[in-house]
Amino acid sequence: MTKILQGQNVVVMGGSSGIGFAVAELALERGAAVFAIGRSGRAPMSAQGIKVDVSDRHALSAAFGKIGRIEHLVHTVGSRFGSTPVASLEEPLLPGAFEAKLFSAVHAVRLALPVLAPTASITFTSGQVSRKYGTGSFVKGALNSAVDAAGRHLAKELAPRRVNVVSPGVVDTSLWGEEGSDARDAFIARVSTSLPVGRVGRPEELARAYLFVMTNGFVTGSVLDVDGGGLL
Repeated sequence: MTKILQGQNVVVMGGSSGIGFAVAELALERGAAVFAIGRSGRAPMSAQGIKVDVSDRHALSAAFGKIGRIEHLVHTVGSRFGSTPVASLEEPLLPGAFEAKLFSAVHAVRLALPVLAPTASITFTSGQVSRKYGTGSFVKGALNSAVDAAGRHLAKELAPRRVNVVSPGVVDTSLWGEEGSDARDAFIARVSTSLPVGRVGRPEELARAYLFVMTNGFVTGSVLDVDGGGLL
């Protein structure tokens, strides 16, 4: 196996579970020193777990300072919320959703700049609902569209550092409920029948997409759809 990340520091925000955990595992396999930042401090074996709430800017800045030089910064943090129609929106939902997925990503970049390598890669996470429109998807759609746009603007502003966005479709993670629960199984089965590939994604498949944008030096300002054909 090619150790394409040998000698490089990879920071995965949200690396304690789901897609982020899979990204951290793959980066380790490819030779990186991996730092998984999250509320629980959980991390793959051989990675360093850092217990930080990403909304705590002071603690996050201190964590980056201790890590030192960062070659790759990956942000997979998000929050779980339902498909809420505009008429039912409650005041805390919008700021909470944007804080978790967009604002924490932008502030992470800002705070990491002093230790980001001159040719570092930065990868955000959005979602197919940014361009898949429907009833009750206003908040998720607007949020993910903002992440897509932020990645492209920052690709210009922070060049020659590279900034990209991975846009997943439905992936089999705890975002959809506890593993083995009837509700999660029913949801996964229903979505699977609607996709051209006939199934939802696996975290390790998404991780390979993150590895691609991290390591291909000619890719920046891109939104990479990994959704099993969900946008078709």
